[in-house]
Order: sequence, then C-alpha cells, then structure tokens
Amino acid sequence: MAQLQNTAISLRVLARLLAYPNAALRADLADMRKALGTDRALSTTRKTELLALIDHLAHGTPLQIEADYVELFDRGRATSLHLFEHVHGDSRDRGPAMIDLTKTYEAAGLFLAPGELPDYLPVMLEFASTQPPKEARSLLGEMVHILNAIFSALQQRNTAYASVLGALIELSGEKAQTVKVTADEPLDAAWEEPEVFGGCSVKGQDKPGQAQPIHFVKSNAATRKSAAALAGA
Repeated sequence: MAQLQNTAISLRVLARLLAYPNAALRADLADMRKALGTDRALSTTRKTELLALIDHLAHGTPLQIEADYVELFDRGRATSLHLFEHVHGDSRDRGPAMIDLTKTYEAAGLFLAPGELPDYLPVMLEFASTQPPKEARSLLGEMVHILNAIFSALQQRNTAYASVLGALIELSGEKAQTVKVTADEPLDAAWEEPEVFGGCSVKGQDKPGQAQPIHFVKSNAATRKSAAALAGA
C-alpha cells in the first residue's frame, strides 16, 4: 500500500509523464527518473514500468512519440485525459462542473494558465500534489473509477502509458483492475455530416440519371396541423 507521506513527488512525476511529450518534457526526464529512484509511495513493479516509459520517451524518435501521443489521447473519448469527458460527455453539465473545479483550485491558490482546462488530468494531479497526503489520496479515490476505465483502455492499446494510470490507482489505495471499455465511435462516423433532407430516394429509377417519378400523397388533417405548428415555431 502506498505510503501517504511521499505522494506529492509521485503525483508531480506522474502528472508530467502524462503531458504532451515535447522537447521541454524530454529535458525533464532525467530529473523524473531521479525522483522515482527515491520514491517510496509506489511498488517496485510499478516504478520499473514507469522507468521503461521514461526510457521510451528519452530514446524514441521525437516526432513519432509526439504523433503517437496525439493518436492515443486526442482521438477518442475512452483514453481522453479530460476527466469530465468520461462523466458529462458533451452535456451542458460539463460547463458548471468546470467552473466549480476552477473555483476549488483558486481557493487553494492554484490559478490556471489561459486555455488550460481544469478537468485535464495532469492539472488535477498537480493540484492533488499540493494537498496533504490524506486529502490527495481521497481526491484520487473520488476519480478512481474513471482512472480504471482509462487504464483499461490504455491496456487494450498495449501502451506503456497504462503504467501511469496504474500508478495513480495504486496511490489511491485501490488495486488497478481492467473493466469493460466501450469502443469509441470511429472518427469518420462521429464527424460525418448528416445527409441533407435525409438523403434522396432512388425508388422508381432503373439507372442513375433517369428521371424519377413524382408521387403525390393526399394530405390529411393531422399532417396539416403539424405543418402549421412548424410554420408558427
């Protein structure tokens, strides 16, 4: 079980590992490796996995690593690091929840940079790292069901980033376990424009380009009533 007194260092390292792997992050990898070497909050197995991820980020081709990150975290809800995506989706409830979370940060002295969203997991981990150990663990516990879902989705993709989520679950006092993951809708389908007028029927045509017969349907009272209601809307 994770030791409470050392969670701040662990949380900061894990938050950094989940950030976009640009040149600035790669420059910090040596310090992150050193911090993990003195860490007592995580199991030896979990630290070994995290060090393997650090090695991958340090020695891989930068452009490929960055492209893989975008493909992994920015192209599907199942692996999104914006936690309210998993709770509220695109509903209107997400806005008020964002405002409330921002106020919580500001009350604790944490002010977000322009364009930074409060439900972004690295931001939430930075906040947690500023809290007393008991409160930090409690915060992780509140989101552990979401962390488990992301962990499971990352495991399905056979990515070393799953170790970061596994470590967070471990710090919450829970055991990482795979759960059923709802498959993301293909991006082409999610972004597909709806057909204008629901598509055009080709009934009555023997071949493309042939004139299509027009069929007149006698209107009834209910139809006229609906049309009048739409016209007045």
